Amino acid sequence: MISKGRDCFVPRNDASGMGTQKFPIFAPMQLTATIPATWDKGYNNYGAWLKEKYPGHRVFKVIVDGGFTCPNRDGSKGYGGCTYCNVDSFTPSVSRNAPNIREQVIQGMERARTGNKADKFIIYFQPNTNTYAPAHYLKMLYDEALSYGTEDIVGLSVGTRPDCIDAEKIALLESYTDRFDVDLEMGMESIYNDTLAQINRGCNHDDLLKALKLLENSKLDVCVHTIFGFPWETKEMMLRYADEINRHPRIKFVKFHHLHIVEGSVMGVKYKREPFKVFELDEYAEFLCDLLPLVRPDVVIQRLFGLSDRALLIAPNWKLKKSEIQYYIDQKLLSRGVVQGSALKREVGSGRFAVGS
Repeated sequence: MISKGRDCFVPRNDASGMGTQKFPIFAPMQLTATIPATWDKGYNNYGAWLKEKYPGHRVFKVIVDGGFTCPNRDGSKGYGGCTYCNVDSFTPSVSRNAPNIREQVIQGMERARTGNKADKFIIYFQPNTNTYAPAHYLKMLYDEALSYGTEDIVGLSVGTRPDCIDAEKIALLESYTDRFDVDLEMGMESIYNDTLAQINRGCNHDDLLKALKLLENSKLDVCVHTIFGFPWETKEMMLRYADEINRHPRIKFVKFHHLHIVEGSVMGVKYKREPFKVFELDEYAEFLCDLLPLVRPDVVIQRLFGLSDRALLIAPNWKLKKSEIQYYIDQKLLSRGVVQGSALKREVGSGRFAVGS
């Protein structure tokens, strides 16, 4: 039973017209395990990791649109893309509207400096599949993005699909590791092939396993991206994602997203015709309370939830800003005494983690 205290009021400064937003304050419970000194929350959160990695600096990601497509869009492996996807829904309009990579990087850095007080940057190739081109073409784009304000760039992050990775592209990305921290972000989305087929992913879970095998001795940091809330997946099925993440020591970062239904997507059309269950905020926060204790404590969590352009979002519309969603989830985790990895024990000899008795 969650013990709830009084309500508090958090002022809203956006243009939503909603006025003051009311939040419950959850009474904290005793933590289920000791929190490492470098954590600032009950989980291994990316913000704290960045502060430890780059002491004295404020690091911000600059999103770059390299003009890529995806193999399940251009006919190579299908058409229409993933059924949940409309790239515009998660790509900032400022990135979409900038005319070229140079302008995206320069303008992105300037916005981060003025709006977020950032002084160091990670160049983040995010929209679509950012390794879906010959290696020589990729090198040209990566080199260009890293050539502006280089003295303030600390990292390169490249988002892609596991079926668009090969030894040559891994070697290319590794060639930057003498100057920058480089991470490769792959969309795992689901661990179930049936789900991947239903969402028109155009690849299966074996493709991710093959990519992780290729990266076994790589200098690159590996991040995987998951989506929770496909209507045919049960809570028990979703909790098993943690088991799959745990068994791959090469996975250093994760991004957990809840399913968004957005305009311009196949799933959006289906939802309008026949709405189906999606996560409410409290349900999703409760799910994370059950998930995080099952996740290896060394895995750094870059995101706990996803964001979508409000103009394109159909459901679930929680009517909150990013900071308010983060606050709500953090309070819920605190109220439950959640500590990442607390349900696991390290197996003697192997160093791996398993669910404790």
